[in-house]
Amino acid sequence: MSEMREVSAFSPGHITGFFQICDEPEDPLLKGSRGVGVSLSRGVITTVRVEPSPRTSLEIRINGRPEPRAVVSEYVLREMLSRTRGDYRVVVDHEVEIPMGAGMGSSGAGALSLALAFNEALGLGLSEEEAAQVAHLAEVKCRTGLGTVIAETYGGLEVRVRAGAPGVGEVLKVPLRGDYVVACLSFGPIPTRSILTDEVYRRRINELGDMFITEFLQWPEPKTFMRYSRSFAEHVSLITERVRRVLREADEVGFTCSMPMFGEAVFSLLRREELGDLLEIFERHQAPTLILSGVDERGARLI
Repeated sequence: MSEMREVSAFSPGHITGFFQICDEPEDPLLKGSRGVGVSLSRGVITTVRVEPSPRTSLEIRINGRPEPRAVVSEYVLREMLSRTRGDYRVVVDHEVEIPMGAGMGSSGAGALSLALAFNEALGLGLSEEEAAQVAHLAEVKCRTGLGTVIAETYGGLEVRVRAGAPGVGEVLKVPLRGDYVVACLSFGPIPTRSILTDEVYRRRINELGDMFITEFLQWPEPKTFMRYSRSFAEHVSLITERVRRVLREADEVGFTCSMPMFGEAVFSLLRREELGDLLEIFERHQAPTLILSGVDERGARLI
């Protein structure tokens, strides 16, 4: 590379409804989760600018602001730089369209869009799956996620039937017949790392995760996704009082909502024509963020 290159990529956000932790293997490419979730048409757009430099320097910005503690993005950059020779000045801009740390897959989407863009900018020649594996490694090593990257790689309403990184794990996509949208009312974050390392929560998650995945595969459709998601959230017992009030009100008028894994939020996957009635409920509650999104069927990609 003799001059500056600029490349952009997009990764959808993602909400997991229910899952099973599968982090026993030593090989991080085999670690991950099985589960069911949905990719969002809103996510993270990452632009990377790379140029030769006397010494390597990294600058990462999130929504225009420098972020010196972007450990997942820094892991992706250093892992990919280790596969090339030379020194570079690297500037990364993450444009995040979803709340961060709120169960919508922002960390995985940032890592994945960065890996795709940086691979292209450096000319490493990795396949999209190989680049996505770097993002998966970053999430696993930094303990910010297990199955988000593989889900966002392929998009849609997905079943992660075998754990692991893209190209290692296995994903089945569930066809959506009709115009479906995701509505999510977010009160704030729940740190993923604290849940994934807590033995009580890990036991609750794995008690039901495997069974619900098996049962969902017998009847894979949005309504059963929401029903199992809600039962799972109730069993894991992370529902806060603010979330409970919204869930109760939605229940009273026949909407099945649940809580994203993991965020203090309420979400539902529903037909667009049903959206207005649910929004009336959401708008009565004083939450900082209301996200409306289509379902992204394409997965992460260069743009």
